[in-house]
Amino acid sequence: MQTIESDQFKAVIDEHGAQLTHLINKSGDFDYIWNNDLWPKHAPVLFPAIGRSENDAYQFDGHTYEMPQHGFVSEEDFTVEKNDGRKLVLSLTDNSTTQKYYPFHFKLKITFTLAAQGLNFHFSVANLDNQELSFSLGSHPAFNVPINGEGEFSDYQLEFAPSDLELQQFEIVKTPAPFRNGKVIPLSAANKSNISLNYDMFAAGLVIVENDGITSVKLSSLKTQHSIELSLTDFRYVCLWTKEGANAPFLCIEPFQGLPDISGQQSELLTKEANVTLAAGKTRQFEYQITLN
Repeated sequence: MQTIESDQFKAVIDEHGAQLTHLINKSGDFDYIWNNDLWPKHAPVLFPAIGRSENDAYQFDGHTYEMPQHGFVSEEDFTVEKNDGRKLVLSLTDNSTTQKYYPFHFKLKITFTLAAQGLNFHFSVANLDNQELSFSLGSHPAFNVPINGEGEFSDYQLEFAPSDLELQQFEIVKTPAPFRNGKVIPLSAANKSNISLNYDMFAAGLVIVENDGITSVKLSSLKTQHSIELSLTDFRYVCLWTKEGANAPFLCIEPFQGLPDISGQQSELLTKEANVTLAAGKTRQFEYQITLN
């Protein structure tokens, strides 16, 4: 485990999967990040796939490759490149295990930086191959709701900025795993750019919001002075999830650059909808901030 701290916050990150496991408000002595066996993860990194792939596989160059849910990096050990107490740099380079799923040479580097206002995530994907590659990238942080035990889940709301959006979501079907069906529909739980949280909205599983101009989303409640806000400008979609049918006291707010497959349609990797393509020798960078109160 790696630890970084600022005057206000402490973050603990596991090199296995580069997973944020704790994000502590030091003055309030509470954790923003979920830790409970009801869902035994905390904030997985999703790469090079998001969600389930049709038949847990995809096509590339005439071959079929298996692809685990959300990709494979959550099971990989990252290398610590730097930890100066406030900034942690972790990296993963392709190896014999990743090549079984993803036949490319790549380097994924993730930088965690604590500042006065919260935690910054910076992702860098480098194509070390001599051919074009394609990937999805996501972050899956689970936040305790209620925050610091103040109020109930249904006392909280999400506020999207700007405030005049007509929010839309991808319709989800269960097969029994959640897949898209290809349709985009109005986000029925939303009132303009606001969502009052309730468990019924997660009956189908994922709520993937089309990020058409969204710059940020804020989790807050009148029952607490604390809040959590994520910037979203570098990510095309944002996914909301809690464990369906469990009335679980957590909410995942997940920046996505990529999408799960459409049910019944196995993807060709280089043309997969919403994937990022990266030419040989090139690098793409993505960033988001978690602003905490």
